[in-house]
Amino acid sequence: MDRCFVRNSTASLKKVLMCPPTYAYLKENAGRNGNKAKINSELCMKEHDELVEAYRSNGVEVVLMTPDRNLHDQVFARDFGACVKEGYILGNFRIHPREGETEAYEKKMKELEIPCIARCSRGHFEGGDFWMLDDKTMAIGILERTDETGIDEIRKQIGSRYGYEIISVKSPEKCLHLDMCFNIVAEKLAVICSEVLPDEFLNILKDRNFKFIEVNRENLLKCHCNLQALGNEKVVSFRDNREVNSALRSYGIEVIETHISEMFKHGGGIHCMTFPLSRA
Repeated sequence: MDRCFVRNSTASLKKVLMCPPTYAYLKENAGRNGNKAKINSELCMKEHDELVEAYRSNGVEVVLMTPDRNLHDQVFARDFGACVKEGYILGNFRIHPREGETEAYEKKMKELEIPCIARCSRGHFEGGDFWMLDDKTMAIGILERTDETGIDEIRKQIGSRYGYEIISVKSPEKCLHLDMCFNIVAEKLAVICSEVLPDEFLNILKDRNFKFIEVNRENLLKCHCNLQALGNEKVVSFRDNREVNSALRSYGIEVIETHISEMFKHGGGIHCMTFPLSRA
């Protein structure tokens, strides 16, 4: 029987790939979202350890990369590509400082025996822009790092071959990736900033009977949308995300709260640091 890796965005999360922020502190200039702040490496490590423990204590196996001192954004494991049922899609970073991550993560995926089913090379594609709306529908954001050429490459390689519908989601918002303004936290439930997303995409979600937990625009770069669904009505969030956490609980979602604040200076959150390897 063929292996099934990641079926969709809300099935039970079994295994993830992460990278400790050992060298994140070395990058004291512009972070992922243009922030400028010195990173407290000790606090970053503490926060990352707490997130890893939150996963493990909820039955998620965590595979850790060996950090490279030259790859200061490697902690954001989400972005090198995307995993689907048949294997993974290898992305193509838009900015030069992240290009070295591609080789490191590709090597790791070979070690884990997860096949590469598509490769972006002419255009650009980063995993923070990728979502599965259901088992056969992909939504890929076009914000700052992914472009239409990259999406077309993916569509040609896996669309008809595996029967996936691939939807482009364009937004002019100053977020690097779609996961900063849109996040599927449970089946048919999304944490979302509607005002920065196109009506066409919002109508697609409404037609599919999605319900929305709204986040204000001013909270986007504070990572209020940047959560991680575990499946089984559980979500990992951060302690200071009070309004969203309260709304999640009103829908019957169990919220696992972690302390994440220092990593935000580097420009990413919980979802950015987590690459699903197995979700079925």
